[in-house]
Amino acid sequence: MKAVQSVEKNKVVGTGANAYKGVEDKDVKVAIRTAMIENELIIVPISIEPKMQIERWEEVYNGQSKTKQSILTEVKTKYRIIHSSGESMEIEGYGHGQDSQDKSAGKATTYALKYALLYTFLVPTGDIDDADSVHSNAIPTAQRTTPQSNAQPTQKDWLNQKDQRWTDACKYVKGEHEKGNGEEGYKSAIKTLEMTYRVNSTMKAALLAISRGGITV
Repeated sequence: MKAVQSVEKNKVVGTGANAYKGVEDKDVKVAIRTAMIENELIIVPISIEPKMQIERWEEVYNGQSKTKQSILTEVKTKYRIIHSSGESMEIEGYGHGQDSQDKSAGKATTYALKYALLYTFLVPTGDIDDADSVHSNAIPTAQRTTPQSNAQPTQKDWLNQKDQRWTDACKYVKGEHEKGNGEEGYKSAIKTLEMTYRVNSTMKAALLAISRGGITV
């Protein structure tokens, strides 16, 4: 803790007015690895408990239907920190990662180790992650429309995990959880989102992990 005073947020996430800074995994490992070497410490993974969910759905592009998939991997991890004297202690981590192919496990274990190290050594990274930093204008709200008698029901769009709407939804759900509403706040936030978007079970699991502080948005 004496050796690592802070880790700068050098990773820019998003674009334009909605861009914000995050912590690079590499920066965390370099800072803490250097300090651990100086203090004759090593860390080794001793347990990983994975849980995987695969969601598949159909989307229509230019009149053609395509099958899409999203793989969510959640991991609970344990690590042993060992000193050259032989003394050791165990710490735990949690992470989740989402990908359409084979990278979700790598993302999940990366998050788990990064935040286990940051939280164990209380390394400050700034206040970007505070729920109060999210302006109320960024919170997605349901749009009300007046139905026409002969109009066909309009199908809601999927909550797209590759655009700003997903980032706003993540911050909204996390904020509701952190206001002291806990799981009930999460459930209420999901209901609000579902008034505007289609939200599948994989997305809900990802939002739950974010609301609990498992990853940073």
